[in-house]
This record gives sequence, C-alpha cells and structure tokens, in this order.
Amino acid sequence: MNSIEIVIENTHEHRTIKQGSTLAELAQEYYVDLGRWPLEHPILGAMVNNVVESLDYRIFQPKTIHFFDITSAHGKRMYQSSLVFMLYKAVRDVYPQAVLSVKHSLKGGFFCTLENTGIDDRCIIANTVRDRMIELQRLDIPFETKGMLLTEAIELIRNAGIPETMKLLESLNQLYINMNFLDGTPHKFAAKLVPSTGCLRTWDFSVYKDQGFLLQMPDQRHLDRQPVLPDTPKLFSIFKEHHSWVDLLHVPTITDLNRIVRNHGENHLIHVSEALHEKKYAEIADMIYQRRDHVRMVLLAGPSSSGKTTSCRRLSVQLSVLGFDVKQLSLDDYFVSRDRTPKLPNGEYDFESIDALDIPLLNDHLIRLFRGEKVEIPTFDFIKGNPYFDGKSLQLNPNSILVVEGIHALNPKLTAQIDDELKFKVYVSALTQIAIDDANIIHSSENRMLRRIVRDNNFRGWDAYNTLHRWAEVRRGEELNIFPYQENADIMFNSALLYELGVLKIYAEPQLKRVPENCPEYAEAHYMLKFLELIDPIDPKHIPPTSIMREFLGGSSFEY
Repeated sequence: MNSIEIVIENTHEHRTIKQGSTLAELAQEYYVDLGRWPLEHPILGAMVNNVVESLDYRIFQPKTIHFFDITSAHGKRMYQSSLVFMLYKAVRDVYPQAVLSVKHSLKGGFFCTLENTGIDDRCIIANTVRDRMIELQRLDIPFETKGMLLTEAIELIRNAGIPETMKLLESLNQLYINMNFLDGTPHKFAAKLVPSTGCLRTWDFSVYKDQGFLLQMPDQRHLDRQPVLPDTPKLFSIFKEHHSWVDLLHVPTITDLNRIVRNHGENHLIHVSEALHEKKYAEIADMIYQRRDHVRMVLLAGPSSSGKTTSCRRLSVQLSVLGFDVKQLSLDDYFVSRDRTPKLPNGEYDFESIDALDIPLLNDHLIRLFRGEKVEIPTFDFIKGNPYFDGKSLQLNPNSILVVEGIHALNPKLTAQIDDELKFKVYVSALTQIAIDDANIIHSSENRMLRRIVRDNNFRGWDAYNTLHRWAEVRRGEELNIFPYQENADIMFNSALLYELGVLKIYAEPQLKRVPENCPEYAEAHYMLKFLELIDPIDPKHIPPTSIMREFLGGSSFEY
C-alpha cells in the first residue's frame, strides 16, 4: 500500500502513514503517548486541511491534521449534535409514535418538547428516555455517515417519519448527500458526529419547568459533571414569546422561510417582523412610563451584534412619544486609555472586561447629571486609543430620562454609586427564532456572528477572517461579563428577525468564501457556508431605514 506524508499540528510532527488510514487509527496511535499529547480529554474529531472531519475520515492525500476534544468550539458542536442524535434514537426506541422537537439552547443544554408519548406524567417520560440513553451510551454504538443519492435519502427520511427534515432534503439541489445513522436509525445533522455513543460520557435528561425537557451538556471545564444551571425565567419567557411569533408567521424552520421567499411573500414577512419589534419597543416604553416617578435612567445591555445601538435609538423614539426628554450616553466613550486597559494572559488588550471602562468617571458624571449639573462628557478615539474632551456636554432637566447603552450596562459594578430605584434595565439579544429542522437548531451566537461579519466589513473594513479570528475572545467576554447579569434586567428584548438570515446570506457568503484555506478560521467559515447553502436569499430593499438590520447593512435613518 502506498505511503503518504501528513503533519500532526498538535505535536508539530511530520509522519509517514499508510494511504487510506483513518483519523481514528492515527488518533489512537498518538493518544496513548500521553507524555507528548497536548489534549486532556478524548479526541472527538480533527481539522483536516482546516475542515472539520469525523474520526472515520480516511486519508488518501498529504494533509495537515489538528485533533481536538470537547474543549474546542468544534468539539463542543460535535458533542451537542451527537447527544441530540442519541436522545432522538432513545425516544424512537421507547416511544415510537412520539414527536421530539429541540426548541432552543439554554446555558448548558437544550430545551426540548416531546409530544404523543401517550403518557401524561413528564417525570415517567424523562426517566424512561434517560434509562434508554444510558443503555445506548453503555453499548458504545458507532455513529455512522453514509453517502447516498438524494432521492434515496428523501425516501429513507419519509419512511422514518421525519417530515421537517424530509422537506429540507426535498429543497436541496444536489445529487448525493451524506446521511447519519445510529444503530440503523437515520437522521441528518448539520455538524459532524463523534465516533460513538460511548464518547458521550456526561449528560442528563430531565423535566424542565413543567413545560418540556432539558437535555444537559457537560461543563466544558469539568467534563465529569454538568454545569450548575442558573435559573433564567426571564430568558425562558422571551424564548416562549418568540415561539409564539414563529407560530403566528408560520416560519418554524428554514424550509418554511424558503417557501415564503419562493412564493414572493418576503415583503409581508419583513413588514410583520418589523411591526412586532416596534410593538415590543412601545411596550417597554410604557413600562418605563409607569415608573416615571422614580426612573431617571435606562440601562440597555446585550452581547455583540445584538442590535443595542438601534434598540437604544428606537426605544428613545418611543419614550419621546410618551413625553420624555430623552438623552443618550454610550459606554464606548468611557473606555480608559490604552496604557490603563487590562490585558489577557497572552498580552493582548482585554476590551471585553468591565475594567476597560472608567467606572469612577462614569459614576461621577451620573451623580452630577442627576443633580441637574451640566457635565462635559468624553469621546473615545478608537484609532489613537485615548478619550478626549471636545466641549460635548450633557444636562438633564426634570423631564429628562437618560438612556445608557453598552455591553456592561447591567453589571451592578458599573453603576454601584447610583440608587437602583433610578434604574430601568433592558437586555437585548438576538435569540434566533427559526431552526434547520426539529433536531438541528440555529444557535443565537451563529446568528450574531453573521451579523458581525457583515457589520465589520461594511463599517470597519475588516474581512471575515478578522471577525472570525476575534470571535472566540468576544464569546469568552460575553460568558464572563454579560450573560451572568442578563437576569438583572427588568425586561428582555429579542432583536432577532425572522427574515434576517436570508438577507445576511447575501452579504456574509462572499466574505466567508474569501477566508483563506490555510488558516484555522477556515473551519468555521466552511461550516457557515454549508449552513447558508440551505437558505434562499432575501433582497434587503424592503427593509425600513429604522430596522435593526440597518445597523449591520447600512442605510439606517439613525445616526450611530
């Protein structure tokens, strides 16, 4: 058999192997040598020439190979999809007529519904499904991927009774497709899968809030246990609200969105989606008005690319309608100079840290503003890395309300010197409202990443490579500095729009195609391009100038 040369990037070694060897064989050979292997946990997959592949992938050409475990973003995605498949298989085994639907992610897991079990007691259902999942894990059954004609795959899924996936496959324009199997049970997953059920060592399946079930993932830092899940009733209520919007507009999946586009109904979908947003902004303004005797300041926070700035502008308009004199303040102007900016362990600036803001100066200004004083406020020069004062001032009158926008706005440390009675807190995030099918959700972070790719290219001159390169650090900052405080909000606002993925596709796709194949960021670009192939484009011409989407696309009637 012919030999080929490969590069194991984890150990920086050039190796000669037999042509046709699998990644699993190679991983086994290296994993036993713990003295030089840098991964702490079982290998789940690898990047082959910067494309994510399962361990059953065979190597026929010279390649660069980078193995990963669950601590990487790629490994986490594989683990999630595989765990959902094991759940799906368990449900099919114990409740053959039941309908499983993975609705959305929650921190540390997924919220699911399970219908047509014939049993009313959710605890019995959860215990029965969990017991079967434990058995599947113990049996260490391989996840298999098989290529087949698309027509054969459609017939297979039709016979398996998976209507949403069948509709998705019927919409594809390709001859062959890779299908996934677990012990003969078929499905189609967007991500690659781990080698076998035995790799899924830590998980749980339980009743959640008497409304459904929670499929729980392991803690990425401590894989022997699940994370302690915070109680997030406000976030969960927003997810429930967005599902009612999905039902109202009949677009639970990408296939339904494509159907609307192909029937030339995208204009109506845009208008209704925008109207729902405007209604929500008006409701938030009404809540603030009801507390007008005390509230002097609205704190508006959210993760990257959630649409905070446009939300600030649109909420301000609604507050003006109610008679408020609205003043706005951006936390971006309160960054400290570069020499005072905290740094990460690798020496780079940590702009996501709350200590990157001049908290004493901000609190001093707020106290003086609420006293009625006129305050000269800073402007931050992002090119020079320093704040400066150019005479820009702010003063509040008795009818004024101050809207403060920034990622740390809900962190109590930020406004610790201000009486809580004066504050009304709003959390904004793009909680994606449609799914690929009943087993494949679209993560909100992926939606926001697409927004950011488009915005960075339009307004910062950054290409997709630069955005993807920074994304892991942005996500780390969100986990540390934003998500822990989201339940501090008086109200949450879901800034996702049902039509937006079709619009973002037009702008993001060309950018993602330019990501070089010789960099690690290509793996994420490749995954997102495969995802965007499923979505029909939507012309942005009908999007109004006040839309949140204009913050990313351009053409907004607001000044930023």
